Amino acid sequence: MTHSRRIILKAGATAAALTAAGMALTEGTGQGKTLPLTPCTPGATTPPVMEGPYFKPNTPERSDLLTPGMPGVLITVSGTVFTQNCTPVARALIEAWQCDSKGIYDNSGYTLRGHFYTDANGKFSFKSIIPRDYGTGADYRAPHIHIKVQRPTAQVLTTQLFFPDDTEAYGLNFAEMNRRDRIFERRNVMPLSPKVDNHYDAAFDLVTY
Repeated sequence: MTHSRRIILKAGATAAALTAAGMALTEGTGQGKTLPLTPCTPGATTPPVMEGPYFKPNTPERSDLLTPGMPGVLITVSGTVFTQNCTPVARALIEAWQCDSKGIYDNSGYTLRGHFYTDANGKFSFKSIIPRDYGTGADYRAPHIHIKVQRPTAQVLTTQLFFPDDTEAYGLNFAEMNRRDRIFERRNVMPLSPKVDNHYDAAFDLVTY
């Protein structure tokens, strides 16, 4: 890992804003379902969401966060990274991390952790599972995926992606979990395709400064 990447992804990096915008998934992406398209809106931003205590640098470069035999409801998250003027960003760096289907983070290794880059058209896609909720009281957390994104020479943007109220996974009530989570950000909810063979496709575009 280069010195510059360690600086870029260090814990506590300055959070900026991200914008969620649904993208149309095409054949060959996950289950090939089409989700509603919401165009990038110039200047529109989504509030950042806290990094949390479980970020780890030096993750492996991979867009498939799954481990063979890992239990859970599968998900493929796809999108495009844009600038605020809606220009796609090639070679944007994205870091993703989350807990497993039991609400546990791997803090000794790199299970369900990784970093990857957008392609020449600013597009990205990664595979994972839907995480579980965890915590109690004011520390209760609904299922979410942590994201950091940085376009070349720009600030690190930090947020969390959430799941729709009608998500079906592990027999949980996502509407109730989202309601209980004091950090939950409705504008960061990922649209999901219908579940097919224990698999969801999700669409979420990231807009950077």
